[in-house]
Amino acid sequence: MYISIGADFSVRDRAVIGVFDLDNTSISKHTRAFLSEAEKLGEVVDVSGRLPKSYIITEEFGMRRVYLTQYNAQILEKRAEEPFHEIR
Repeated sequence: MYISIGADFSVRDRAVIGVFDLDNTSISKHTRAFLSEAEKLGEVVDVSGRLPKSYIITEEFGMRRVYLTQYNAQILEKRAEEPFHEIR
C-alpha cells in the first residue's frame, strides 16, 4: 500500500521507518544533527511546497530518504492506518 505525502508523492507503507512532527522534534540537537547530515548526503526530499510541518523517514532498497511534507504527523499516521487509501 502507498501513502500520499503531498505534491503528488507517495511512499510505500512498509518502507516508512517513522513519521515525526518537525516543530516538536527539531528542538533536540540530535534531530537537528540528523537532518543536517541527511541534507549533506542528499537524502532530503522537500515535497511540502511551503513550510514543512513534519518529516517521514523511509528506507527501501538500501536507500534512506527524509521527506519534508506540509501535512502534520497525525494526518500521515491516519492515512497509514487506513485499510485502503486512494492516491489523489
